[in-house]
Amino acid sequence: MSEIRKIAISLPLTGEEEWQACREPLMSGWLTQGPKVAAFEKAFAARHEARHALAATSCTTALHLILAAMEIGPGDEVIVPAFTWVATANVVLYCGATPVFVDVERNTCNLDPADLAARITPKTRAIIAVHLFGLCADIDAIRKIAPDIPIIEDAACAAGSAYKGKPAGTLGLAAAFSFHPRKSITTGEGGMVTTNDDALAAKIDMLRNHGASISEEQRHNGPRPYLLAEFNLLGYNYRMTDLQGAVGLVQLGKLDQFIDERQKWADYYREALSGIEWLRCPEIPEGYRTGWQAYVCYLDESKAPMTRNQIMEHLQEKGISTRPGTHAVHMLGLYRDRLGCRPDDFPGARDCDRYTMAIPLHNRMVAEDYAYVVETLKAIG
Repeated sequence: MSEIRKIAISLPLTGEEEWQACREPLMSGWLTQGPKVAAFEKAFAARHEARHALAATSCTTALHLILAAMEIGPGDEVIVPAFTWVATANVVLYCGATPVFVDVERNTCNLDPADLAARITPKTRAIIAVHLFGLCADIDAIRKIAPDIPIIEDAACAAGSAYKGKPAGTLGLAAAFSFHPRKSITTGEGGMVTTNDDALAAKIDMLRNHGASISEEQRHNGPRPYLLAEFNLLGYNYRMTDLQGAVGLVQLGKLDQFIDERQKWADYYREALSGIEWLRCPEIPEGYRTGWQAYVCYLDESKAPMTRNQIMEHLQEKGISTRPGTHAVHMLGLYRDRLGCRPDDFPGARDCDRYTMAIPLHNRMVAEDYAYVVETLKAIG
């Protein structure tokens, strides 16, 4: 074995360009949502072929804005995959509505259309389809089962991803993206809503700014400084800063380069790890483009020399960071207690919780890092 390296599970690739991009808002004094955010929104909408893009403080708040603009509330139900980051379900509770879990496929970790029909009731107002780890959910299969129910894309991991030639962010009524540092592009924290629905976009625009009828930029640049915005909606302060918008513009310009590089190394992993019988690499259906937010494998403990957790501990000792794919949300204490969920209620999500493992894949890694990860995994046996 070669010397021990230190390889993070994920690191954002930022540098001089992002640093310099912050100079203009810092020097101008316009730090809150303003011209840089507007430029980022315009570029993001163009890249994802959406009519509207509206920045927010996070993907969580972006999802919340969508549900709030749809006036989802008490008595309503929203379908949520049982295997996802907890925020996907939490935003439903923020609205006073009830999340209804649906199982996931073990091979994609995405919503299982076969389990969907049984979860729909007359109270179902929306389906949140999560594009987990950058792989788009099977939207056509979901729409076939529920043609009249709005689909909301949780595209937290899916900037730059596509489904059958169509960009993520335009596959449903609206979508929410994340720019957390573990995503392919970052603004530190931050999120974005995309939609082709003009009325929904207008309402979200107001809701993210306390419910104000006009933006701060419109008010400050207008000819009548004595005017204040009208407030007819109960809104939130979910505005992105112009510092984040400036960084986001630079990062967005690198998005396709980042994804292409990740695709190259994902292909390397698939070929190099194919001989490990207990490790299944992620499957990408034909016609999909994944953003490769993470490279999440599935372990067969019946064939492995150790349990998943023991393997993760071993890799950590060798300097390789790993993580479980994400949560089986129905197994978390809040949802066990609130909804009376049991692990076996959603066996696909339960197994993905127990047997998935993300290995390092990001744009700061070099060839020697990838070779070391492969070498270390193969040496396990």
